[in-house]
Amino acid sequence: MSLSFIDVQSTDPAFNLALEQYAFDSLPRDRNWFMLWRNHNTIVVGRHQNTLAEINEAAVREKGVTVVRRLSGGGAVYHDLGNLNFTFIQDAAQGG
Repeated sequence: MSLSFIDVQSTDPAFNLALEQYAFDSLPRDRNWFMLWRNHNTIVVGRHQNTLAEINEAAVREKGVTVVRRLSGGGAVYHDLGNLNFTFIQDAAQGG
Protein backbone atom coordinates (compact mmCIF):
# COMPACT_ATOMS: atom_id res chain seq x y z
CA MET A 1 0.00 0.00 0.00
CA SER A 2 1.45 3.35 -1.00
CA LEU A 3 1.74 6.35 1.30
CA SER A 4 0.83 9.81 -0.02
CA PHE A 5 1.91 13.04 1.66
CA ILE A 6 -0.45 16.01 1.96
CA ASP A 7 1.69 19.16 2.01
CA VAL A 8 -0.22 21.59 4.26
CA GLN A 9 1.07 25.16 4.03
CA SER A 10 -1.79 26.76 5.97
CA THR A 11 -1.52 27.72 9.63
CA ASP A 12 -5.25 28.50 9.85
CA PRO A 13 -6.72 26.02 12.34
CA ALA A 14 -10.24 26.03 10.85
CA PHE A 15 -8.85 25.26 7.40
CA ASN A 16 -6.46 22.61 8.70
CA LEU A 17 -9.14 20.75 10.66
CA ALA A 18 -11.49 20.95 7.66
CA LEU A 19 -8.73 19.61 5.38
CA GLU A 20 -8.10 16.73 7.77
CA GLN A 21 -11.80 15.87 7.77
CA TYR A 22 -12.00 16.18 3.98
CA ALA A 23 -9.02 13.86 3.60
CA PHE A 24 -10.65 11.34 5.92
CA ASP A 25 -14.05 11.51 4.23
CA SER A 26 -13.17 11.95 0.56
CA LEU A 27 -9.70 10.85 -0.51
CA PRO A 28 -9.29 7.46 -2.23
CA ARG A 29 -8.95 4.50 0.11
CA ASP A 30 -6.51 2.66 -2.16
CA ARG A 31 -3.60 4.37 -0.41
CA ASN A 32 -2.57 5.66 3.00
CA TRP A 33 -2.34 9.39 3.72
CA PHE A 34 0.07 11.38 5.88
CA MET A 35 -0.27 15.07 6.79
CA LEU A 36 2.06 17.38 8.70
CA TRP A 37 0.50 20.66 9.77
CA ARG A 38 0.82 23.59 12.16
CA ASN A 39 -1.67 26.07 13.59
CA HIS A 40 -1.12 29.63 14.71
CA ASN A 41 -2.08 30.39 18.36
CA THR A 42 -5.11 28.16 18.87
CA ILE A 43 -7.02 26.22 21.47
CA VAL A 44 -8.50 23.06 19.99
CA VAL A 45 -11.33 21.58 22.04
CA GLY A 46 -12.66 18.05 21.74
CA ARG A 47 -16.02 17.17 20.28
CA HIS A 48 -17.83 16.67 23.58
CA GLN A 49 -16.22 19.41 25.65
CA ASN A 50 -17.88 22.56 26.96
CA THR A 51 -15.74 25.22 25.28
CA LEU A 52 -16.43 27.93 27.85
CA ALA A 53 -15.38 25.58 30.65
CA GLU A 54 -12.10 24.81 28.87
CA ILE A 55 -10.87 28.31 28.00
CA ASN A 56 -10.18 31.60 29.73
CA GLU A 57 -12.41 33.72 27.51
CA ALA A 58 -10.88 37.05 28.56
CA ALA A 59 -7.33 35.83 27.86
CA VAL A 60 -8.37 34.32 24.52
CA ARG A 61 -9.83 37.66 23.42
CA GLU A 62 -6.93 39.72 24.78
CA LYS A 63 -4.26 37.59 23.11
CA GLY A 64 -6.14 36.91 19.87
CA VAL A 65 -6.15 33.13 20.31
CA THR A 66 -8.36 31.20 17.90
CA VAL A 67 -10.69 28.59 19.39
CA VAL A 68 -11.85 25.66 17.23
CA ARG A 69 -13.54 22.32 17.83
CA ARG A 70 -12.27 19.09 16.32
CA LEU A 71 -14.61 16.28 15.32
CA SER A 72 -12.87 13.72 17.53
CA GLY A 73 -13.06 13.50 21.29
CA GLY A 74 -10.32 14.14 23.79
CA GLY A 75 -9.17 17.10 25.81
CA ALA A 76 -8.45 20.70 24.97
CA VAL A 77 -4.95 21.43 23.67
CA TYR A 78 -3.02 24.58 22.80
CA HIS A 79 -1.25 24.85 19.44
CA ASP A 80 1.20 27.44 18.18
CA LEU A 81 3.76 27.52 15.39
CA GLY A 82 6.21 25.56 17.55
CA ASN A 83 3.81 22.60 17.61
CA LEU A 84 3.97 20.11 14.72
CA ASN A 85 0.81 18.04 14.25
CA PHE A 86 0.56 14.87 12.20
CA THR A 87 -2.28 12.81 10.80
CA PHE A 88 -2.17 9.27 9.42
CA ILE A 89 -5.23 8.05 7.53
CA GLN A 90 -5.53 4.37 6.69
CA ASP A 91 -8.63 2.42 5.77
CA ALA A 92 -9.57 0.16 8.69
CA ALA A 93 -10.06 -2.78 6.31
CA GLN A 94 -6.34 -2.64 5.45
CA GLY A 95 -5.31 -3.48 8.99
CA GLY A 96 -2.34 -1.96 10.67
